[in-house]
Amino acid sequence: MAEFFHALSAVFLIFCLMAVGYFCGMLKWMGDSEKKFISRYIMSIALPMNCISGLLNNVKHEDLASMGSMLAVPLATVLVMLAVSFAAAKVLKLPRKREGVFIAMSFLSNTLFIGLPMSTQLFGEVSVPYVMAYWMVCTCFTQSVALLLVEHAGEGGKGSFSPVAFVKDIVTKPPIIAVVLAYVMLWFDFRPPALFMSFAKYMSQTVTPLALLYSGFIMYELGLKNVRLEKGLPAMLVLRLFVSPLLCWGFCMLFHVEGLARSVFIVEAALPTVTQITVMAGHYHADEKYSAAGSTLSMFGIFITIPVIMVLLP
Repeated sequence: MAEFFHALSAVFLIFCLMAVGYFCGMLKWMGDSEKKFISRYIMSIALPMNCISGLLNNVKHEDLASMGSMLAVPLATVLVMLAVSFAAAKVLKLPRKREGVFIAMSFLSNTLFIGLPMSTQLFGEVSVPYVMAYWMVCTCFTQSVALLLVEHAGEGGKGSFSPVAFVKDIVTKPPIIAVVLAYVMLWFDFRPPALFMSFAKYMSQTVTPLALLYSGFIMYELGLKNVRLEKGLPAMLVLRLFVSPLLCWGFCMLFHVEGLARSVFIVEAALPTVTQITVMAGHYHADEKYSAAGSTLSMFGIFITIPVIMVLLP
C-alpha cells in the first residue's frame, strides 16, 4: 500500500500546486497576458533546458539504440487509441460538434503540463527522457490529427491540412529542437561546459511549478460550472484513464520494454486529456463547454487511476 499512498500524495501535491494557479485566476492576479507569458516561457526556454538537462544527465551514449526502439510503444498506443476512439464515437452517434472533440480528448494524454510533473514526482528526474519520448509522439498527433478532428467538428465543417506547414510547425518547436540537439550530443559523446549544465538545471527546475500554475489557471478559465457528465463523457473517461494505460501495458510487453521506461509510459498513457483541445474547440467553434467538462473530469479522475496504477505496476 506504500505505492498507493505515495501516488495519492503525488497527485494531491500536483492539485495543490494547480490550486495556486486557480486562485490566482479567481483573485485576478493572472490574466491572458500572464498565461501567454508562462506558456511561452515554458515552451521556449524552460522546457528546452529541461530536455537537454534531463537527457544528458540520465541517458548515456550506449543507451541510444534502446531509446530509439522505445518510440514504438507510445506510437502504437496512440494509433490504436485513435482507432478505438473513432469507433466509440460512431457507436455513441454523437453530434458533429462533439464527435471530433470526443475523439481528440479520448486518444491523447496531457504529457507535458501534467505528465512531466507527475512522472518527476513519482519517479524522479531520471524519468524525463521517457516522458519526452511520449510527448514527442503526442505533440505530433495533437498538431495534426487532433487539430483536424476539432476543426471538422467546428462550424467550418471540413478541415484542411498542409503537410508542409505541419512539418514546419513540428521541427521549429524549441523543445523538439532541444531533444534533437541533446541526442546529437549524446551520439558524439559531447558534454557541454559545467556552467551551461548548471544554467540548464536551474531553468529546468522552473518547469514543474509553472506548468502546474498554468494548468490551474486553465481550470479556472474552463470553469467548474461547466462540469456535467453529458453523453459520451463517461466513455471518454474510460478510454482515457483505463483503456489507454492497459493498451500501453500490452505494447510494453510486446516490444519488451521493461523497468522504469514501462512505468513512465503507462503513467503517461493514463493522464487527463490535452487542455489544448478546449482551446482548439473555442477557436473553431466546436462544442467548447463539452471539451471543458471532459478536461476537468479527466483531471479529477487521476485521483483514482494513478494510485491504482502505481500499486499494480511491478
